[in-house]
Amino acid sequence: MTTDNDILFKNHLALAQELGITIYFCFPGHAWEKGSIENTNRWIRRYIPKSSDISRYSKRFIKNLEEKINRRIMKTLNYYRPEELLKQYRKRKQRLRAVEKLNI
Repeated sequence: MTTDNDILFKNHLALAQELGITIYFCFPGHAWEKGSIENTNRWIRRYIPKSSDISRYSKRFIKNLEEKINRRIMKTLNYYRPEELLKQYRKRKQRLRAVEKLNI
């Protein structure tokens, strides 16, 4: 996973271990290193303008926006939707756990 240097990722080591992934950080000011993030931020800004007080938006509104983002077909995902790939990943992970239980 590639992300910016946001404070939200201060616990990135624990997150990487929990998800079983490697997390990379972009250099500050190098927006081209995180094209997907910038594209998604631009997409979000259609609904939530920059510098908005996020607390003024309902949890339902944010949840609907999240679902809308995850239903987008994305070229970077070989024209899959993020939600489709997440479902596939979870199924694979579940099958691996079942196989591990059988091998114990």
